[in-house]
Amino acid sequence: MFSPVMGASEAVSTVWVLPDSVMLWPMADRKSGLPERTKGIPRSPGRIFYGWHLVGIAAFMLTIMSVSVFQGLGTFLVTMQREFGWSRTVLSGAFAFTRAQGAVIGPIEGFLIDKVGSRRMILLGYLLMALGFYLFSQVQAVWQFYLAFLVINLGSGLGGWLAIISVINNWFIRRRSMAMATAMSGIHFGGFLVPVLALGIESHGFRWTTFGISVFFLIIIVPVFKAVRNRPEDMGLMPDGDVPTEAAGEAGTTRADRPARASDEDEPDFTVRQALRTRAFWIITSVHLSSSVSIVTLALHLVPKLTDMGVSLSGAGTVVLLYTAMALPAQFLAGYLADRLPMPPLIFVFIILQGLAIMILAVSNTVQWALVFAVLYGIGFGGRIPLLTAIRGEYFGRKAFATIMGVSQLPNNLAMIVAPLFAGFMFDRTGTYLVPFAMFGVFNILGAFLMLMVKKPRSTDEASQTKIVETAG
Repeated sequence: MFSPVMGASEAVSTVWVLPDSVMLWPMADRKSGLPERTKGIPRSPGRIFYGWHLVGIAAFMLTIMSVSVFQGLGTFLVTMQREFGWSRTVLSGAFAFTRAQGAVIGPIEGFLIDKVGSRRMILLGYLLMALGFYLFSQVQAVWQFYLAFLVINLGSGLGGWLAIISVINNWFIRRRSMAMATAMSGIHFGGFLVPVLALGIESHGFRWTTFGISVFFLIIIVPVFKAVRNRPEDMGLMPDGDVPTEAAGEAGTTRADRPARASDEDEPDFTVRQALRTRAFWIITSVHLSSSVSIVTLALHLVPKLTDMGVSLSGAGTVVLLYTAMALPAQFLAGYLADRLPMPPLIFVFIILQGLAIMILAVSNTVQWALVFAVLYGIGFGGRIPLLTAIRGEYFGRKAFATIMGVSQLPNNLAMIVAPLFAGFMFDRTGTYLVPFAMFGVFNILGAFLMLMVKKPRSTDEASQTKIVETAG
């Protein structure tokens, strides 16, 4: 769940050439036009590849989901504790409960996205989140809070991060890392809105705020549903805005003219079973687990930790704002570099920074050290997020991306059941977050070194050809 796959018309005759940063629509032959299935599909008013429009939509959708479902968790936790007097262990239990739900249905979510398509799953997911926030606005008892939280997280799992990022993975190959980094910037833009969420709760109460979120989700989901397309092939296009090799030759351009890290010809296409047999799958899954349990725990316990240090609720939102401001440029830099350099060393650096930041937070009790934490954590968190997702697309391809991601989230979700609950329990017992935060910092550092051991698996076709050659020899 939240916590963050997929040729053009053969009638192409001309290609406009612009800087590599801008991918253009292929121009159709006037007589034949685009394929019949593209009629009525939203078209770019200019010449920008439609995949970049989807990146913008993805960033917007992840922004509103981030502030309400992910980045705003700590704000809601403090609010509910003050409103009802519930312990942090009880409140953390709701999160642990949804992680158990995610562990059970995570692989199913990925399977449905690959089979039904991200477009329909996004519609279903945001409708469920709208219902969940309406239920949240009516909470009077703990069981109602758990139910609302369950519905919200079910929606974010079915139609949130995984469904949205699967669309981007389908539309890009050579520029996948940058496209994912841009789309996932929405996670950090959501951080900019946490002070607004906190101000809304302080000014109007959590009931009116959550009701407003519910209405907003209902308003935006219909136009988003109409705009999203699962794969470029659905519009007669190819990933990255490329044109078929034959058409490119007629237009005077070749694949060699384009900056390429990988092309769709050599893109791997693993099935889930094939991916599970690779060492890379299990290393990446372990690294992701070691770093994501701390992120999820901080999403719930960072604001309470800061308020325990004497920071106001709005001030805590400002700390979130600072690490978000650091995360955004780090994320774009990570995406840019990952399209040009090997990903494992880059991931190593970002996770190391994240781990050091969490260890600083564990032992700090002053606002100054909280700011140091925010700077380091923002850089590490921002760079790590898109790369641990993009590396799956690069290593395992588009065919079963969502299912592979869903299966790899199973151990993550199991660990996420325990981590926030453990942090809340330790606080209730000791009055401090020292032990859980220090442990999570160490896990990050161990995971970073493990990342250096990963190697890209050979595609099944390449492995078969190698075996045939060896047999023939």
